[in-house]
Amino acid sequence: MKIHLILTAAAAALALAGCGKGDAPADPVAGGEGAMSAAIGGDASAMQATSTIAANLAASPNHKSLTAALTQAGLAQSLSGAGPFTVFAPTDAAFTQVPPVTRDGWMRPAQKAVLAGVLNYHIVPGKLTAADLSAKIAAGGGKAVLKTASGQDLAATKNGNAILLTSSSGNKATVTAADLTQSNGVVHVVDAVLVPTM
Repeated sequence: MKIHLILTAAAAALALAGCGKGDAPADPVAGGEGAMSAAIGGDASAMQATSTIAANLAASPNHKSLTAALTQAGLAQSLSGAGPFTVFAPTDAAFTQVPPVTRDGWMRPAQKAVLAGVLNYHIVPGKLTAADLSAKIAAGGGKAVLKTASGQDLAATKNGNAILLTSSSGNKATVTAADLTQSNGVVHVVDAVLVPTM
């Protein structure tokens, strides 16, 4: 019951946090060194297309919270595997939108399964580039439904040129840097932590 209340509070807080964002970026950075540079704070050398998702996220100065969470949940090893995976990677700034009590709760050993569920909701099996996502959205009449590694659906739509993700609990995240190629898939940086229905 306590877990459900924490997740409900987190979903509500994230939904409210997303309400005041205004318009999404008209043209998020997509592909190549520019995208890597934007995603990791200007240090394009931190992410290498020849390295795994886990290694690149660990090297990114803007994904320390995500890296710590992946390690705590036991998923870093999976994202070092062959894949391919598509990862929607929340930045450290995205994690600060989550209420501290919820973030701290997720990192407790007793909440490992809950944390893994949240993180798996940001992973889609297979490699989906921004072009692939846009094509799926167009084919779906303006909405694509992605099946995440958690087994739950994640909705993708377009807001101008930007890809917008909506979780099953209703909070939203915008892809701010797309097509960061990895040896075992692709990373799309997002500006919010997506909270699934628990």
